[in-house]
Amino acid sequence: MDREQMLEALCAVRSGEMAPEAALRLFAQAPYEDIGYAKIDHHRGLRNGSGEVIYGAGKTAEQISGIVGRMIAAGGENILITRMDADKAAAVARVAPLFYDPMSRVGIANRVERPLVGSVVVASGGTSDLAVSEEAALTAEALGSRVTRLYDVGVAGLHRLLSHLAELQSARAVVAVAGMEGALASVVGGLVDCPVIAVPTSVGYGASFGGLSALLSMLNACASGISVVNIDNGFGAGFLANRINRMKGIEA
Repeated sequence: MDREQMLEALCAVRSGEMAPEAALRLFAQAPYEDIGYAKIDHHRGLRNGSGEVIYGAGKTAEQISGIVGRMIAAGGENILITRMDADKAAAVARVAPLFYDPMSRVGIANRVERPLVGSVVVASGGTSDLAVSEEAALTAEALGSRVTRLYDVGVAGLHRLLSHLAELQSARAVVAVAGMEGALASVVGGLVDCPVIAVPTSVGYGASFGGLSALLSMLNACASGISVVNIDNGFGAGFLANRINRMKGIEA
């Protein structure tokens, strides 16, 4: 249950549409539910505005399905599952409504369409960065942010990026995803007045060292206002971009 759902329930009690006892049952799963192999934090959305996210790698399909089922039973919507392979997704889809993107390996269980707000831009250096870029974009969208995708706009052809200045400069946060030498983040940082979240990817030839070269370049970016997440961490970047996007009152 997140803050919006809690507020809706309280308003329903005030209007007489819901009995206080029914609302009490909704609020009863505090602070977590212990199902043996996991302790599900049903009230995380009340504390930080976003519900618990399931990290799919290392969990069995049965474990993911069990966690999803308990979260839905507690009123969970738009439940994010990251790093989940297609076989596990197929198993989860048999027990719960599931959107699944095989490229980014992101799943969204019990997906509910809600108005998206603000403006987050996700820009990728090249097509090889799309899996990480989509992880960031789908994360931000699932959490309620309007996302513009600018893909394959790396510095090897700078005109491709500059043709999208209007989208970049209207954003509340920009996620810049790049491998190789990771120069995209620094260039974007010099063009916008909003926070830039740099995501180094493990894309590149031998001396890129699995993304370490891009990580170090982004940490040493010349432009100001750039933060850096871990290698291939599209989820972390999308989550942070959404939080920045929603910090102030936003009109849809």
